[in-house]
Amino acid sequence: MAARKIKPSMYISVDIEADGPIPGPYSMISLGACVAGRQDADGFTAADHLHRTFYRELRPISEEFDPKALAVSGLDRAQLTEKGAEPGVALREFSQWVVRVSGDAQPVMCGYPASYDWTFLYWYLIRFTGESPFGHSGCLDMKTLYATKAGVPLRSVAKGSMPRHLLSRRRHTHHALDDAIEQAELLANLMTWDGSAEGASPRVG
Repeated sequence: MAARKIKPSMYISVDIEADGPIPGPYSMISLGACVAGRQDADGFTAADHLHRTFYRELRPISEEFDPKALAVSGLDRAQLTEKGAEPGVALREFSQWVVRVSGDAQPVMCGYPASYDWTFLYWYLIRFTGESPFGHSGCLDMKTLYATKAGVPLRSVAKGSMPRHLLSRRRHTHHALDDAIEQAELLANLMTWDGSAEGASPRVG
């Protein structure tokens, strides 16, 4: 039996803002992404996180929203209703962007934590485009990655407890693209970290 050929992975850092806890009754109102890096047989190579990015603000899909969730993003729902991108258009553009920047590699969505963002992103992709460029499971959770390397319980993980050299120097703004770039820098550091107090610097390609 021939050995299975392993394709490289292209890690896409994704952050979404939403006006409630679950998609469908509530809406994804912004989507930000950037290329975080590529992993192949030679290891992980960090990308220039500002070079290949994607950002859209989306029209809400329902009248229902949680004011507290909406306030986190700082976005104006009336403005989004009037000027936000149609979800079908935005998600098709996003899928095309993911395929383009991934090239010969398999795209992997990564987030911190991935669970919330992946829930909205995957639901929207299937609902509005019928497919996902990440497949049904191409998702990496940075909290799990850190917990595994640090040897700590997952529920104990918080950015405040991580070694400072792993963290991005960027401020967490709750703007989807800003936060996607911040996450990409965290991923690059985690991918080359050996779990010790000091870690290797990410290789940049």
